Amino acid sequence: MANNNRSSNRLVVPEARQALNQMKTEIANELGLSNYEQTDKGTLTSRQNGYVGGYMTKRLVEMAQRQMSGR
Repeated sequence: MANNNRSSNRLVVPEARQALNQMKTEIANELGLSNYEQTDKGTLTSRQNGYVGGYMTKRLVEMAQRQMSGR
């Protein structure tokens, strides 16, 4: 099914874009990917790019669980 060039990765809360980009940069640095924001992501392996996204998801889930539990 065609996507009509629309990204399925639209932010539900656009105001969170800066915080998410900061989190992405911090996680990339922790994984040893320095200068990630200026890096051409096409030069990285799919594993490297996947780690960044995976760790972001893991942290966001942890944050939501803490918030839901009141901690």
